[in-house]
Order: sequence, then C-alpha cells, then structure tokens
Amino acid sequence: MSHAQHGDAPAPAGHAAHHGHADHDGHSHDDLASEVEGADLLDLDGDVLRGYWDAALDRVTAALASSPADEQGAPARVVDLGAGTGTGTLGLARRLPHAEVVAVDVSELALARVDAKARAAGVGDRVRTVVADLDAGWPDLDPIDLTWASMSLHHLADPNRALADLRRTTRDGGLVAVAEFDEPLRFLPDDPGLGRPGFEGRALGVLSAVHAEVLPTIGASWGEVLGEAGWTVVDEHDVVIDERSPDHPHAGRYARAWFDRLAHGLTDRLDAEDHRTLEALLDDDGPHGLLHRTDLHLHGVRTVTIARR
Repeated sequence: MSHAQHGDAPAPAGHAAHHGHADHDGHSHDDLASEVEGADLLDLDGDVLRGYWDAALDRVTAALASSPADEQGAPARVVDLGAGTGTGTLGLARRLPHAEVVAVDVSELALARVDAKARAAGVGDRVRTVVADLDAGWPDLDPIDLTWASMSLHHLADPNRALADLRRTTRDGGLVAVAEFDEPLRFLPDDPGLGRPGFEGRALGVLSAVHAEVLPTIGASWGEVLGEAGWTVVDEHDVVIDERSPDHPHAGRYARAWFDRLAHGLTDRLDAEDHRTLEALLDDDGPHGLLHRTDLHLHGVRTVTIARR
C-alpha cells in the first residue's frame, strides 16, 4: 500500500516525482524528503480541516454505537487503515474510550508520529501501530469491529481483494467506513491575480491524468466496490468542505504544502506560463505567495461510505 494520503495530495515520489541519490539503506534522499513532506501535509490536513474530520468521525462512531457488533459488550478493536500521521487514529481513540485502536500504514515515519501523538494525548496505552503493505497480504488483526479507511484504498493495487480480506477478519455486524473524494480540494479563486485565469483547474486536470496512470481506482464508486467484496452498504454521506478566507492560522501553510507537492510531481507537465504561476504561488517573499494570501477558499467534497459485514 502506498503511503496513505488523508489530504487530497498529488501522488508522492515514485509516482510522478524526481529521485535523487540512494543512501546506503537503499532509500534516496528525495524519497525521504518526499515522505516527510507528505507527513507534514497530512498533519496540516487534520489541523486545518478539523470540522470535516469531526463530522466524518462523529458519523462513523455513531454508526458503530448502533451496530450489532457493539452489542457484544467486549471492548472494540478499531483499525485505521492507511493511518498516515494519525488524525483518524486519535479521533477514534477519543470518541471510543474503551477501544483498542490499531494504526496500519506502510510508512514507519508516519507511524512514529502516530505513536508520539497518542502518548502526548494520553491514549498511548490503547493505540498501537502496525507497519504493513496490504498489497502483500493482510496483517493478523482479527477480530475487528470497525475499520476506518480515509483516502487510502485508492492506493491499493487490488482494493476488492483487500476489502474481502478485511471482511473475513471483521466480527459479524462489524463496520468499515471508507472516506474518499471525486476531485482534490481547491484553494484558489479562478483568477489568482497572475497568469491566465483557470490555473488551478488546469493543474488539477494534469493531476487527474497522472492519477489515472498510477491510481486507476481513484474516483471509484466505493459503495459498489464494497458490495462486490461482500459488504452491505448502510450509509453514504457527502461531507462538504467550504472554508472561504479561512481563519485558521495554518491555512496558508496547508495550501503551500499542497502546491509544493504538486510542483514536485507535475511541473514538467505544465506549460511555461502555468509553471511560472506555480513558482510565484510558492514564493514566500513574493506578492502572490500562498502563505500570505487572503483570498483562499478551501472547498470540495469527501464522501464517507459505511458498510456492514
């Protein structure tokens, strides 16, 4: 499983980014830098889009409270599948005070952040981390009461197989909740005040083409995918993100991190004028830099689909 991306980020290094010289352990400097940047972006997503996360996790934990699995009375085992840096993990641990929460991800760096956050939040005794590549097989986690999979399933080579494996390790009446998106978030007005209007739409079009090459299930109907894997869909809900001129102090940092990620992967696919626009947006000292803009509008839709075993 590729590193989970809770934010609607461009594909990480290895999909469309450049590579540098390898270290002695076989990892390149650019790979490590990209992983750190991706983890930072996930942290910012959880911070800036707190309203989305609260709405989504509240709906999921309410569904668990009314499920047959919860009536068994045993402490719940909850899995955050593709946990990234743990926004979902910590949110679930807070909402389910008697549950064990297992954060699963391929990235040891990201899971180290999960572990540190859990200890700082006083839930370290109920949160554990598991490094696993789900394309290579399912870890021994059964029995599971609830799985939260946020912006992670589209990274799998065969999500149908993974969801079927998950169903076999889930208690009768247990749930899976899948949060995905049809299109990445948007941040800018149509005319950002430089270059041709429509820059962000064109950049997202290029990103969509890259994703179609490397992430073929992105934008899938996850209700249908869950049904094909034997699950019964019980709820599907669009959570609208609409933060116009957001007051959050890190909104500019979030936008900058997103577009910086875009620059690493897609600059060779943008035309010269859009490339210059992107450079100006990432210029922290320039008049159009994302860190200082007051016209940001974070908007998009993430769909949360809940299914029962």
